Amino acid sequence: MPFRTTLAEHMKQALRAQDKGRLKTLRLIHSELKCADIALRTAGKGREIDAPAILALLQKMVKQRQETIKIYQDRDRQDAADAEAEEIAVIASYLPKMKSETQTKALIKEVIAELGAASLKDMGKVIGHLRARYPGALDMRKTSELVKAALS
Repeated sequence: MPFRTTLAEHMKQALRAQDKGRLKTLRLIHSELKCADIALRTAGKGREIDAPAILALLQKMVKQRQETIKIYQDRDRQDAADAEAEEIAVIASYLPKMKSETQTKALIKEVIAELGAASLKDMGKVIGHLRARYPGALDMRKTSELVKAALS
């Protein structure tokens, strides 16, 4: 089922269940999608953002909230930080599950063997291949460190 249809269905369910916190976050996601669609149409590049762009948008929303939590905690506003954490939980439920370090290492070995990568010169190819094959499922900072170690 397309993401937008799933989101609309989950909004209806939250409304029926009177889950105000979840509904607020789902409406926020919906609003961000609409803004991104408008920006895309204004630029003349299509009508709706595609799945990779939706994934990037959700990841950006999570990152923004993580930064906000740090600010709230620095200012002793734990109640506001908890509210942001609840939003992160809802948004993250729509993101692919992150691979563990052992799973990431196995995927790296598989891609290195597949591409025949042998040196650090091939690091870009390996990372590009991993990014394309597993969008949103890998912590790319950690993955690049692991690829570098594997190719060294």
